[in-house]
Amino acid sequence: MRLVLASNNAKKLVELQALLAPTGLTLVTQGSLGISEAEEPHVTFIENALAKARHAALHAKGPAIADDSGLCVDALNGAPGVLSARYATLFGEPKSDADNNRVLLAQLAPHTDRRARFVSALVAVRSADDPEPLLAFGRWDGEVLAVPQGEGGFGYDPLLFIPSLGRSVADLSAAEKNAHSHRAIASRQMLALMREVWHLG
Repeated sequence: MRLVLASNNAKKLVELQALLAPTGLTLVTQGSLGISEAEEPHVTFIENALAKARHAALHAKGPAIADDSGLCVDALNGAPGVLSARYATLFGEPKSDADNNRVLLAQLAPHTDRRARFVSALVAVRSADDPEPLLAFGRWDGEVLAVPQGEGGFGYDPLLFIPSLGRSVADLSAAEKNAHSHRAIASRQMLALMREVWHLG
């Protein structure tokens, strides 16, 4: 069974393909099918993931899965949130990981509360009008460092310190990250839902 991933992110494709392998599904990116990216107008991860999944399913005429993820910082009322990838642009800065990190640190400077978490919302639908979408949500708690730490990962990985592991996300190997991350947590939930509801694997 083919499952269309509502993303063109190669790393996300590899990660989800491995995590969902027990279902026997074959993941393909929407871009490989000529499907454009969906609009993401919503303020929550779940709503954006659902919109992306329905868009991909509509154009692929079959099942689709979407992930919407980002960093939520307590002292900033959950920002950057769904705007994580383009947070710096809200302050007139270019869109890049380095600029996003720099702007985040500037916004957090007056605050002592550094609690934050990576979150991932995964939504799978059998069709564009599926009345029973599968919803999974993963949270990975940490603290925002004062300076970046580590050479791996991407995005905010150098800034999020995971107390339970004693390292920043950027200090973790790919295998460690895939074992503990917000997306891994959501994917394990999704795998269980696909087995229970879709009778896969």
